[in-house]
Amino acid sequence: MRINHLLGTIAILLLLTVAPWTSQARDNEMDSLKMFSEVLHLIEDHYVEEKDRKDLIRGAIQGMLRNLDPHSSYVDLDQLKMMQEDFEGKFGGIGIQIGIRDGNLVVISPIEGTPAYEAGLEPGDIIMEIEGESTQDMALTDAVSKIRGPKGEPVELTILSEDAQSPEKITIVRDDIPVHSVRSQELESGYLHLRITDFKATTTDDLKEEIRKYSYEKDIKGIILDLRNNPGGLLDQAVSVSDIFLDDGLIVYTQGREEAQRKDYTASSSAEDVTSPMVVLINAGSASGSEIVAGALQDRNRALLLGEPTFGKGSVQSILPVADGSAVKLTIANYYTPDGRSIEAEGVIPDITIPRHTDAIKEDEQQHQEMQESMMQFHIDQPDERPDQEERYSEEVQKLLDEDNQLRMALELLRSMPRIQELSYN
Repeated sequence: MRINHLLGTIAILLLLTVAPWTSQARDNEMDSLKMFSEVLHLIEDHYVEEKDRKDLIRGAIQGMLRNLDPHSSYVDLDQLKMMQEDFEGKFGGIGIQIGIRDGNLVVISPIEGTPAYEAGLEPGDIIMEIEGESTQDMALTDAVSKIRGPKGEPVELTILSEDAQSPEKITIVRDDIPVHSVRSQELESGYLHLRITDFKATTTDDLKEEIRKYSYEKDIKGIILDLRNNPGGLLDQAVSVSDIFLDDGLIVYTQGREEAQRKDYTASSSAEDVTSPMVVLINAGSASGSEIVAGALQDRNRALLLGEPTFGKGSVQSILPVADGSAVKLTIANYYTPDGRSIEAEGVIPDITIPRHTDAIKEDEQQHQEMQESMMQFHIDQPDERPDQEERYSEEVQKLLDEDNQLRMALELLRSMPRIQELSYN
């Protein structure tokens, strides 16, 4: 009896202790909802034009999400369908990944071979207007929906490039943007250039197929994994692409606001694992999923990174459904490389920083050639070319290497790796 009385007393004390706090929290919540309701009624009663309540509430939700971070947003039914098309099928658009930086709508990267790429849009370009409408304070999803449209229809963008003194209006004709995200090209016998444009549902399978086709005919001596201007995409695809080149250990981990929300993604051994020497190409247009791959291969000492620092999008978004069929795209975690580096706003720094195009490099090469013995007067001529110095590249590959300094340097490094490794062991 005494025990029951004691338990009852403790319960009352706990109730008296918790109730005021619970009541205060409830009052604060009611005050916030009351203020929202008051503002809603003020707009409905006094605004110069009549407004639909659903539109007002939807706008409030959009504003609330927009104030969280550049990547959280409200997704209506049309936009949700559009996002599904991104990862599963083709869509009508110009082939561009965009984001918000310093309050501006910026080009993260154009997708290679698309109208945006052909029009010369570059990472870092600011999109100031879409069809004459200012993008200032425009939601990211709204901007995407305005740029997209049926194949053959034009869209006018006002672009401010990094080096430009004033904005320029550009009209781009929309096209069907293909899903296929992997391309391959042999640079020379045994050396394969693998280009991943973004991470879609089929990316890993496409990459494996390209590697399988080539290795069936020739042994792979080295791989250049090109992630330049790759804006990211599906997290699971970035993980599984990394897994192709790693046989165990951590690839990436995500961390939510609670310590218990950490999730590790690890590699596993497979008969399809690729062990050839690697160089990974990155630049300012490499974001999100491509930063996961680059960071993992760098931290695990699996590949050498060459190019320029990446974009720095180190957050994970999840699509959370709402009762009416729409959804909320919400940032739920940040991701970290195996060494615990956060990529958010920092990016991945390459092991070797070198620009893709630069007049200074051409000038240096010209000066180097002028200083060679072969340019000296009365130098001793050598016999005709030796057999091992036959023309190495096709005309197409030679043109590509001439125009792409980073790719050329990556190939030179790959060729040197066996010799470097031999020296390191001696």
